[in-house]
Amino acid sequence: MKRLGILLSGRGSNFEAIADNVAAGKINAEIAVVISNRPEARGLELARARGLNAVCIPSKGMEREAYDRLVVAELKKHQVDLVCLAGFMRLLSAYFVREFPLRILNIHPALLPSFPGLDAQHQALEHGVKITGCTVHFVDENLDSGPIIVQAAVPVLDDDTVETLSARILKEEHRIYTEAINIVLSGNFRIEGRRVLLTKP
Repeated sequence: MKRLGILLSGRGSNFEAIADNVAAGKINAEIAVVISNRPEARGLELARARGLNAVCIPSKGMEREAYDRLVVAELKKHQVDLVCLAGFMRLLSAYFVREFPLRILNIHPALLPSFPGLDAQHQALEHGVKITGCTVHFVDENLDSGPIIVQAAVPVLDDDTVETLSARILKEEHRIYTEAINIVLSGNFRIEGRRVLLTKP
């Protein structure tokens, strides 16, 4: 069975959705380890409550690649096949990306390439777009820029706040992250240029 490594920095709601879908048999994999760079991350508590391996590797004051070497070593120790970023608030170094080529996924609360980086929902409201959404993509060495696997559109309502919009986007995030994980684990895709194309099993 394929083994997932989840990286998180905060509340871990995408991690919870993945864990629920693993438990329900909707993802044919097991969660080998959950790693956080912040000791106070609620996601670590949630992982421990589920009986999962939960590890904190504090990043404070560490240079990026030195930190990433510790995380990669932990992932390899647990023989992780696919790394899923679930609200992990750090950019990965080139070293990390090279160690897991096309095996790191991230979810972003906007329709990339629109609104990369932090506070994407706020950016969407400020910009006045009528439709935003979320994106699961492969991670490369740049911010929110790897090939896109799955996207979901979410309408922006006239009376939306950052909170109401974020909540509706989050619902879609939970759905499409599982879809993307299944596509990548199945291997039924190929990449042409920047496009991720589905292939028949």
